[in-house]
Amino acid sequence: MPRFSVIVPAYQVQAYLHECLESVLSQSCPDLELIVVDDASPDACGAIIDEFAASDARVRAVHLAENVGLGRARNAGVAHASGDYLLFLDSDDTLTPDALRSIADRLKEAGDPDVLVFDYARTYWTGEAVRNQGAPQLTEEGPAPFTLEDRPGLLRLLMVAWNKAYRREFVEARGFAFPPGWYEDTPWTYPVLMTAESIATLDRVCVHYRQRRQGSILRTTSERHFDVFDQYDRVFAFLQEHPGLARWRPVLFRRMVHHLAIVYSRRDRLPRGSHAAFLRRARAHYRRYRTPGAPVPLRARVHHTLIRFGLHRTYRALRLASVLQRGLAGLTLRCGRALRTAVLRVHYRLQRCLPLRADRAVFTAYDGLGHSCNPGALESAFRELAPHIRTAWIARPEHHHTVPPGPRRIVPGTAAYWTALARSRYLVSNTDFDPRLAKRRGQILLQTGQGTPLGHIGLDLQERPAAARGRDFAQLLRGVDQWDYVLSANRHTTLTQERVHPGRYTTLEYGYPRNDRFRTATPADVTRLRASLGIPEGTVAILYAPTHRDYRRSQRHTLDLRRIVHRLGPRFMVLARAHPAYGAPLATTDGRVVDVSGHPSLESLCLASDALVTDYSSLMFDYANLDRPIVVHADDWEAYEAARGTYFDLRAFPPGAVARGEDELVDVFATGHWRGSRSARLRAAFRERFCAYDDGRAAERVVRRVVLGETDLPPVVPLGERRPVPSAAASSAREPLTSVPVPAASHAVTDRF
Repeated sequence: MPRFSVIVPAYQVQAYLHECLESVLSQSCPDLELIVVDDASPDACGAIIDEFAASDARVRAVHLAENVGLGRARNAGVAHASGDYLLFLDSDDTLTPDALRSIADRLKEAGDPDVLVFDYARTYWTGEAVRNQGAPQLTEEGPAPFTLEDRPGLLRLLMVAWNKAYRREFVEARGFAFPPGWYEDTPWTYPVLMTAESIATLDRVCVHYRQRRQGSILRTTSERHFDVFDQYDRVFAFLQEHPGLARWRPVLFRRMVHHLAIVYSRRDRLPRGSHAAFLRRARAHYRRYRTPGAPVPLRARVHHTLIRFGLHRTYRALRLASVLQRGLAGLTLRCGRALRTAVLRVHYRLQRCLPLRADRAVFTAYDGLGHSCNPGALESAFRELAPHIRTAWIARPEHHHTVPPGPRRIVPGTAAYWTALARSRYLVSNTDFDPRLAKRRGQILLQTGQGTPLGHIGLDLQERPAAARGRDFAQLLRGVDQWDYVLSANRHTTLTQERVHPGRYTTLEYGYPRNDRFRTATPADVTRLRASLGIPEGTVAILYAPTHRDYRRSQRHTLDLRRIVHRLGPRFMVLARAHPAYGAPLATTDGRVVDVSGHPSLESLCLASDALVTDYSSLMFDYANLDRPIVVHADDWEAYEAARGTYFDLRAFPPGAVARGEDELVDVFATGHWRGSRSARLRAAFRERFCAYDDGRAAERVVRRVVLGETDLPPVVPLGERRPVPSAAASSAREPLTSVPVPAASHAVTDRF
């Protein structure tokens, strides 16, 4: 008997069916049966289903003689199911990688509840994936399993069948079945949740809900949207048959009114001329199922009033007024923006006519993010070594909390912003400044860069359209022409920068200021940082920091971090850091997986960690200065190299162990190779090539040269004489950290690096 029966009804989805079925069969949890129901589809769905059934014994093809609709097709699948749990998946949607493994683990943790509710994300043709806004309802905190009375907020989630796993014996004992008609999920989901004696939640996206441009039922204009009334008749009939559930009647009444208002107000659902008839039926349902004394939330009172009294013309008038109001507001906003832009342009020109302020310096990083990276380290050094210089930091308001006391905070695009750009002598950034900047005589522009390049940058991206993304290379060179100084941490960076960013600037091969902290930090600092992050004593903290992918629009999630820490044992935890280009968390904080994407200091995270796992991020070059273990997860090297281009083969010259998949990554840590002698030798060679100048005094050299005009600068401390602050795990380097068995399918790690 399989653990899961995944039921997929198929009708006119030949373009999406293959991807849907592959997403199920490629799951890391193979204990499943896939029941695919051909609902008499007139396209090639039937043939596709038969092909999958012929090639994989886990697939069972069910062909219906006539089209019966989504609900009854699901019932046909349930009749053939033998798994412990039922899952429904629409044939144009997909399971996310490792979804069934996570569901299986959570079911085991919760003691096999009747129902497990998990999360989903809407996916669009642009590649964007947007997580369900009701995700907070799926928190795994608190006791589990529970009943609906303990967590009534679950009724506010989208009422669909495919975001849950159902214990088959529970479904059969209660006699649940899908009714005919559209909106068939409604009279299934409400009764299931109300009668389940044990419910659990999984705070993880397990389904990608495809938002099709055309063809989906919810975007089809049809009289069949009137089926929603029959479905709610079935819901309230169920309540009538089960008097013990009467306490849910007020909640379901409010949910019904909300649902009817949505169907009525969406332009693409009801045929033209049918809205008045729909509202009359909605009014009848309102009066039939209204529960006296049921409180109506303030935000919903307009909908309740319109439906209760059937105010079709009133609704149309309100809708027209709303459209006119939005149009007028938009016009006013556009005119205001245009006027503001013109005023600021004049302001900037006037400021450029005034004298430069030789005692002013303005800094920014990552186009308006917080106080960080090389500009952040230099700003601190300016205040310490050149106290006569008054500094300012350009950042968006939501990042102002990261700016320490001392520098003035400036919001991009304001009058203060343009004043600072027009009159400050020193301009420091790790990205391009505003393209409207006209550098003045006497201004000094210092470009710090963002790190040692592995992937192609600058003019080398001209042959890489996926990475360039329409970049204006002429504008790039105009920006380069304004640079006076460029920082470099090693000879590789110097030679690359001067070729791909050709200009008259001076390269300062002094090391990266942001890495100074790695040399100045103390063991007490490491202890304090670990405590602030909630890292228990004796725990090995792995910093996982992947880079972005030019060939993908959305963030990749190739590693199941929760499963990794579960396999490695209680001594390990993961600090997950997303690339800032995505502007979204990399993981959900849960026990020994902590998302630190919003942490203001990457250097602090490096100091607090015991090892780094990355793919192709330039962070590896900085982290090597700590002389701590680095593991490269290179599962898509060929795709990355094809899209971005690389300056050397990282697999041939890595800073440590190389893993090509999740099992190999677990193997690296389970066997101790992550900090073995082979890894140490690779890291030493890597440091010799890329860490020559990062001795903790890079910022000092820059300030003394650029601001104070000194030429007699502090000498570089040789690599062999540096003593980086040790990690917390270094003191227990010989203690066994885990008893994880080596995966049977893994290869010998020592043969890979």
